[in-house]
Amino acid sequence: MSVDSAEPVSDPAVQAGAPEAGPEAVPAAAPGVRKRIESKFPRGLVIRLIAYLFVGHLFAFFVYLLFVLGGQNQ
Repeated sequence: MSVDSAEPVSDPAVQAGAPEAGPEAVPAAAPGVRKRIESKFPRGLVIRLIAYLFVGHLFAFFVYLLFVLGGQNQ
């Protein structure tokens, strides 16, 4: 953004080169796009969730197996 020296600028944000923050500066998103982004989980989060659930159940089964086998030896 270049400012002509013939016209003084009174706004300090424009003098510093900051973008203008008017209603026309922010593009409006389609109503369906925002809803779809907010309702969808990231792929990495889903994969980690499934892995943690699987490993957690595997560990719980191992602890259960230890108690069952330990109870038979008494």
